[in-house]
Parts: sequence; C-alpha cells; structure tokens
Amino acid sequence: MNFFEQQDQARKSTRLLVGLFGLSVAAMTGCIYLAAIVSMGVSPLSGSSCKKSSLPELIAIVASRSSSRGSLSRSRSSRSTSSFGSSSYDSNPFGSRYPRSSSFERHNGRYYSASCSESSIAARSWFHPQILFWVTLITSSVVGMASLYKVNQLKGGGAIIAQELGGELLLSETADAQGQQLLNIVEEMAIAAGIPVPYVYLLSHETEINAFAAGFDPKDAVIGVTRGSLEQLTRDELQGVIGHEFSHILNGDMGLNIKLMGLLHGILFVYIAGRVLCSGSSRNNPAWGFGLALVGIGSMGLLGGRLIQSAVSRQREFLADASAVQFTRNPSGIAGALEKLAGIGSRLGSPHAQAASHMFFGNAMGFAWAGDMFATHPSLLKRIEKIRGVRVSGGAVQLQTSSSRIRSGMMGFAGTSGGRSAPEQMVRQVGTVTPEQYAHPQGLLAQLPESLRSVIREPQGAIATIYTLFLHSEDPAFRDQQMQQLSQTAAQEQLAQILACDTDLRFLDPRLRLPLLDLAIPALRQCPPEQLQSLLKGVEDLAIADGEWSMSEFVLFLVLQRRLDAVLFPHRETLVQYQTLDQILPDCFAVLSALASAGNEKVEAIAYAFRCGAFKLPGATTQLVPDVPPSWSLATLPQHLERLRQAAPKLKQSIINACAHTVLLDSNVTEQEAELLRAVTITLDCPIPPFLNSTRASKSAA
Repeated sequence: MNFFEQQDQARKSTRLLVGLFGLSVAAMTGCIYLAAIVSMGVSPLSGSSCKKSSLPELIAIVASRSSSRGSLSRSRSSRSTSSFGSSSYDSNPFGSRYPRSSSFERHNGRYYSASCSESSIAARSWFHPQILFWVTLITSSVVGMASLYKVNQLKGGGAIIAQELGGELLLSETADAQGQQLLNIVEEMAIAAGIPVPYVYLLSHETEINAFAAGFDPKDAVIGVTRGSLEQLTRDELQGVIGHEFSHILNGDMGLNIKLMGLLHGILFVYIAGRVLCSGSSRNNPAWGFGLALVGIGSMGLLGGRLIQSAVSRQREFLADASAVQFTRNPSGIAGALEKLAGIGSRLGSPHAQAASHMFFGNAMGFAWAGDMFATHPSLLKRIEKIRGVRVSGGAVQLQTSSSRIRSGMMGFAGTSGGRSAPEQMVRQVGTVTPEQYAHPQGLLAQLPESLRSVIREPQGAIATIYTLFLHSEDPAFRDQQMQQLSQTAAQEQLAQILACDTDLRFLDPRLRLPLLDLAIPALRQCPPEQLQSLLKGVEDLAIADGEWSMSEFVLFLVLQRRLDAVLFPHRETLVQYQTLDQILPDCFAVLSALASAGNEKVEAIAYAFRCGAFKLPGATTQLVPDVPPSWSLATLPQHLERLRQAAPKLKQSIINACAHTVLLDSNVTEQEAELLRAVTITLDCPIPPFLNSTRASKSAA
C-alpha cells in the first residue's frame, strides 16, 4: 500500500470513526432515555384511550414528588384511586394548594391522565415521544459540543497534546548528549522523508520507554519521547522508534488520532455529568439516581470508545513497525526497543495518558483490558515476531540463526519489487524512506560546519540562514546590492549573522539548500506570525531585486511558504474539493508545461515532454491534450498548484505520475528540473525524499 492509498484509507477510517461515534451516541441516548423515565417515576401509556401528558407536566410531577413526600404519607388511606375531578382540595403530589380538578389520576402510586381506562393502565408502554425527543436533543447537543470543544482545543497541533502530557520542548542549546542525539535522528529522518523537521518534546518525568507523534499533518507534527527511552535505548533502537513514529506522520494516522481524542471527549462528558449530579444531590433525590445512571452509561460509552480506539489503531501499529524496518533496514533496532519495553515497561504517569493511549509507541496504560479486545496496541510478542520473522513462545524470543530468514522478513516488510520504470519508482517513493535515502541526508549534513548547525536551531540564526539562501552566489556585484538592500531593513546584529552564514554556505553543495530550509523550520515556527510575514516579504524583495525570479529562488520560496503555512494559518484545513480530473485539467496542463520548460530549451523537446506527461493523466485523449503546451508563468504557477492541492489523494497520485514522466523522459535531469519537481510534490502535500545521484543514474539507464 503506497502513500496515496494510505491517505485514502485514513479518510475512510475517519468516516468509519464518525459512524461508530454516532452509534455510540445513539446507544447512550437510548440508555439515558430509559434512566430518565425511571427516575421521573412515570411510564407513558399506549393506546388511543389514554391522553398523553406533556413533558412540562411530567417534570412538574417529578418535582412535586420530591418536595411533598410528607403530604403523600398523609394520604395513604386513599391509595387505590384518587380523583381530582371536583372543586375541593385533597392531599395530592402537588401539595394542598392544587385543586382536585387537575387532569391526573393516581394508580398504584403513579399518576396518569384521568381519561385512561383500567385496561389502558394495564397496558403500559415505555415509549413516550416527547421525552425521547428532548433526551435525544439534549444528549446529542451536549456530546457534540463537548467533542467540538476538544477538537477545537487540539487545533493548536501536536504541541498542545505534548504539553498536556508534561512534555517540554527540546532545544539544541539546552539539550544534553542524549537529547542532542535524539534531535540529530529526527532531523535526518525528516530530511530523508521530505517533510519539515518536527518539534521534539521530552517527557522528562516519564522513566519508562515510550514515544508518540501528534499533529493534524506533517506541517504541525511533533514527536514526544520519554526520558526512559533516551536512557535505556541504543542509537539504533531509538532510530527504530523514531522511524515508527514517522510512519504515523506520513500515513495520515495523526489527524485520525486527534479526531478520535475529540470524539471520545464527548462520551467522557456524559460520565463527568453523572459524577457532578451524584456529588450535588442527596440519595433521596431522583437526580442522584439519574446521575448514577449517567455514570454507568458514560462508563459503558468509554468502554465502547476503548473498542473504537483498539479497532482504529492496532493494525496501523503493525504497519508503523513495518515502515520503521523499511526506513532503516535494521529489524534489530525496533525489535530490540520492543524487547526492552517488555522488560522495563511503557506506562505513563500523566493523567492525560488515557485519552491519548492510542497514539503511543507502547501501551501507555501499562495493561490491556480483557486481552486484545480492548488493547490499543497488538501484543509485544506478536510485534516482535512479525519484525524478526521468528517464533515467540512462553514470553521468550527464540532467534533463528539464519540471517537469510531475518533478511527475508525484513524485505517482506519493505515491500520491494523489481521491474518498475523510473517514474513509477519515484511515485512509490512519495511518503516513504529507503535506507539509501536515509543515509543521503546523513552525508549531506556531515558537510555542515558545527557552528552553522547550531545557529540554524535558534530563531534569529534560522532567519539569517534563510536570507543567505536567497543571496546571489554567482554575481558579486549583485550580491553587494542585495546586502545593501538588507541593511535598510535589518538590524546590525542580524546583518552580522547573515554575513557569518554566507561565509559558511557559499562553497557548500547546492543540494543542501532545501535540507537547510527544512532544518530551519522548527526554529522559525517559534517566531510570531508577523515576523514570518516580514521574512517572506524580505526574501521576495531579494529574489526580485534583479527584476525577475530565477527558478532556484522560486523553488525555495514556494517550499518556504508551504512549510510556514502551519504558523501563518494555523486553523486553515485543506479540504478535498475535486474528485474528478476534468475539474482541474487546465491546472495540470500548466504545471506539466512548466516542468517541460524547466528541463528543455528547444520548442519541439518541450512539446514532446509535455505531451508524454499529459497522456499519463487518466482519461486524457488526443482531443483533450493540446498540441502546444499552454503558457505559464512563475506568478500564476502557485495558483494552479493551490487548486491541485485540493484534489483527492488518488488524483494527486495520477498528477505526480504525469509530472514524473515529463521530467524523467530524457537522460539529462538537471538540478533545476529535479528541484521544481520536488517543490511541486511538496506543495501538493505529498512528501518526497531528496533525489540521489545514484537514483538519477538509474533513471538515465531506464
């Protein structure tokens, strides 16, 4: 299953989750309705011979019964039947001031309409539409509002969840050696996966082994790791755990997990309401019994929520384990972490761990309810057995000595297959990481001076680095003009940082530009939105100081703008607007025309590359595909990409496949062409790893 299929599966799981939530609310509503009519002490009647009472009348009866028990005890002698038909007064549940002309009769201690016959009293019914209507309205409203409140609270992204769990943002300048190692692993994995480097939160007070990834999408993702993980795991084992969490980021599990937290909060609210009613009422008050019923119903709802958690998360945990092995090609890393977890434990002490238990690497509650049925994670033994490809019996891992058997299991996880063309290989790389791609950023980052790597992790240093990336490296005179332009808006301290970064960056590998941008994102996300808007305006002025955008500047600006969307527009969601290709066909043609022009100079070659890509779009025919590529410009290209970003995941797969065929048509893939293809893919929210030189060689051969 590739990235796009995973995104589709996540959307289907969201619909399933909403459906299960609706069933849970419906079941709770039915139980609350039964509890309400029992607590009210009424049983509405069926049949046309019985006059139905209104909800206010029934509430009045309940209120009067709790306030006039003394008057009821004085009227025991008239237990059989009391008629209120005359104008005189008598003992009745409304007190002595209510006339006997009221329209209710008492029968066996309960009150019914005076028009009911003895036969209709005997034929009682539990159904009363007015009570059911009000109970349904109130229950669904309360649960829905509680869920919406929680989801809205979590819109701040994964940082909100990390802070609730007691996590503290891990910064390079304050991190110890173990923390610095964790930051390095996260940076390498993020660059290899083609996503912005996420925040890292350290749960300092948690001594057992666990980790989680949280956020709505990769732009606002965070990774949380317990102190016990840093102290107990080796680098390979920690790398396996981080690979597991990156799988959740890439496969769309995080947004699903946050929605699940929000919906379950609504069910939890029923339990909380019951506790409040019980604590605020005496045992003789009907409200106490109703509150007790809500506690029981809320507990059953939480049990159902636990089942929903389990159904959603267990299989995706197996997938995340498999992806971690595929990323690192080291099954011993994550398997060793799971084995240590079995011995040391994974329980969290935070009171918020229950609500987020489905998000963790291991079982955060430290135990499983009723075995696998209510467990949010598969058993550790099953996970280890699948990773190592060995049998686990009696709680002990029986390793097989055959290295080929272990490698076979690992390769099965990786899902490798041969005989694929270069464009298909590129499409399959979206949202995944191979060991070669993981090793690639390690080699690139090793070229960075340590001074630059530390500067880029703090906000002002990250801003200086971004400005430096937009300085012209080939024309010293124009570069001096850009620096003079910066001096008019930047402070002297910032100019000094820019000059220092320029000294470090001027002779580095050009392929480091996009990785450097991604390394700067965590520090930039700490800046206020106004400062980031100023940064975007500043680099745009630098780029067009010579009157036009270069392709390299455009790519950097496009990716930077997309990476900062989570800070500039924190509550904006990308909704699927287009399900069919004909709605966005002109936008596809414009993007393909840009890619064909970036890699070719001759008009005939541009037209040929464009048509080769365009015919890969589903449903494209000779009548639909123009002979001449449509005109485009760097000013209008972002608008076309914004529309394509709102396409369904499977449509995006077709679009990226067409883009890959356009770029990989010839044997000469330039750096500019490859960067534009990667920027297009990133803008469509499809993370793609950096291109490798070895991959380009294989593309040329293909």
